[in-house]
Amino acid sequence: MTKIYIYCLFDRFDRFLGVYSSLKSIHRDAVRYCNSGTSTVVLFVENQSHPATLVNLRNLFKGKCDHEIQYRSDTRGVKVLKTKLTE
Repeated sequence: MTKIYIYCLFDRFDRFLGVYSSLKSIHRDAVRYCNSGTSTVVLFVENQSHPATLVNLRNLFKGKCDHEIQYRSDTRGVKVLKTKLTE
């Protein structure tokens, strides 16, 4: 049995934006969606902020399932949910 992880992208109002199988793709789209204001995009997890890099996203998701990370800027925000694909 293989473990297949999927990543779901939601906007600030919990509207579904897409599903991805690649961290690189979801990171690219999340940054693109949030990058409309004047501030930089940051990752928020458990009330801590981190720079919005692919390496930070990968390290924050490592070893976790059904975990949510938020991307935020001054005008927009999205949520990324990591979950397992079940048979």
